[in-house]
Amino acid sequence: MGEVGGRVRGFLRNRWLVFVAAMWMQSVAGVGYLFGSLSPVIKASLGYNQRQVASLGVAKDLGDSVGFLAGTLCAVLPLWAALLIGAAQNLVGYGWVWLAVTHRVAEPPLWAMCILIFVGNNGETYFNTAALVSCVQNFPKNRGPIVGILKGFAGLSGAIITQIYAIVHTPDDAALIFMVAVGPAMVVVALMFIVRPVGGHRQVRPSDGISFTFVYSVCLVLAAYLMGVMLLEDLVGLSETIMVVCTVILIALLLLPIVIPVMLSFFSNDDESVYAALLPSPRREEASGSVPSEEQNEVILSEVEDVKPKDVDLLPASERQKRIAELQARLFQAAAVGAVRVKRRRGPRRGEDFTLLQAMIKADFWLLFFSLLLGSGSGLTVIDNLGQMSQSLGFEESHIFVSMISIWNFLGRVAGGYLSEIIVKDYAYPRAIALATAQVFMAIGHFTFAMAWPGTMYIGTLLIGLGYGAHWAIVPAAASELFGVKNFGALYNFLTVANPAGSLVFSGIIASGIYDYEAKKQASQHLNSTLVTMPSRLLGMVSDATPALKCEGAICFFISSLIMSGFCVIAVILSLILVHRTKIVYTNLYGTPR
Repeated sequence: MGEVGGRVRGFLRNRWLVFVAAMWMQSVAGVGYLFGSLSPVIKASLGYNQRQVASLGVAKDLGDSVGFLAGTLCAVLPLWAALLIGAAQNLVGYGWVWLAVTHRVAEPPLWAMCILIFVGNNGETYFNTAALVSCVQNFPKNRGPIVGILKGFAGLSGAIITQIYAIVHTPDDAALIFMVAVGPAMVVVALMFIVRPVGGHRQVRPSDGISFTFVYSVCLVLAAYLMGVMLLEDLVGLSETIMVVCTVILIALLLLPIVIPVMLSFFSNDDESVYAALLPSPRREEASGSVPSEEQNEVILSEVEDVKPKDVDLLPASERQKRIAELQARLFQAAAVGAVRVKRRRGPRRGEDFTLLQAMIKADFWLLFFSLLLGSGSGLTVIDNLGQMSQSLGFEESHIFVSMISIWNFLGRVAGGYLSEIIVKDYAYPRAIALATAQVFMAIGHFTFAMAWPGTMYIGTLLIGLGYGAHWAIVPAAASELFGVKNFGALYNFLTVANPAGSLVFSGIIASGIYDYEAKKQASQHLNSTLVTMPSRLLGMVSDATPALKCEGAICFFISSLIMSGFCVIAVILSLILVHRTKIVYTNLYGTPR
């Protein structure tokens, strides 16, 4: 009985259990990606025009990205308390939106709807921060895969919730808003005591590689399965019974990763303390902060950086460490006898722990920020306007494209984390080169949307989804490498402000302004042609009718898509500048290329 109790306690403290629970939480946390399906319902029920819908989209993006409060509360409160606050915000915000759309309460003014959308979506920042902070601390040597997989499931949540909504089989479109309000809150409350740091850096095992391979396999199978189900539903239609079976299989795939912590805790005889010694000593940025007794060591290390020959960085890792140790020993001795005057550093070096204010005075931080703003902001413009884009090209249902972009978003995040990890570990090359590649894909995707060729919606959705998703695996991992993990929550939540900042300009001003202009022009032309052929006694009736503006044809998003493509090209240039500036940092962190 004692052994069983010990294994149960080990299971509850297993870092893989935390990771799997975080995956489940993230799989329902990305409700903002459903806005493309929610916005037509809100627009029709409340009679909004496209600019008003775009204002709601900006409020959604602000709520999704302004996470300063979430980062602060996650640092001072237990993570379960922060998650509970996020769940309450999600429930109250989207719950009130559902009441307004179904006319169960008086229709709020536009500014109040923006506040409700902001509050509801802001709950997601608590889910993201808690999941990323706990899992990055539990898996400090696998940041790219961890961030990619977790952010990937957040991106996939739109397709998952849509699939579950499909089995409800209700003609009430507002039911999706109700599901968005209640579903994530229930899941997060159920998991909030599991997602936490558990000293995972001391639970390293030789089987970790196999475990990651298993998780990646589940991710690929899940994405392929969802894509297959959606294509069948769109092309041939599926009966209600088959949809229920498909949803049960989906839930089984989501539950499958729990096999890893179960096997490690109950069917493995390995003593995790034996494998803790296999974990390399933490790099400087993984230290939890220096203490007074370590101050002299830290200063000497700074002097080593100043006096070491540049060719030392090009040596093999073992030889480089040996040379640096020799230089450090000489400096210790020289400092002891007073032959060298030790300088005090004014701040950390790239690769060490930065505070947010220290990072904000670095050019690399702003290069990363503005590259993210241009890349992810343009991608988010497509996600927020996907319903109107598909309708303008003659597609009656936008759900299929919303779900598809969620899947490509998911694969982009998983692939971005995996491939960028290969780049930094095997080639010691800056992770930002993967970011530049993703932005090239997005530039091509926006151009495809502008051309409106046959199949544009499918090709553009693929390229934008992959590229946008890759941003959210690459940027957090790169920020933790360049500026440390000690204040990762604050750094991450500041970088995410780039999302609503880009959306405010790209969607709230450019895309919606051009859409409404074209819609008014089409409405005016249609009205003039109607007046010519209509009897005079009906003219009064026509003048009283004020239908919502609706644009049709490729012209609706032609100019805005070309502008987005240009912004992505600028983002590529910024990312390449960052690559050039940080080559030496990644050589120091990961050694010479293999």
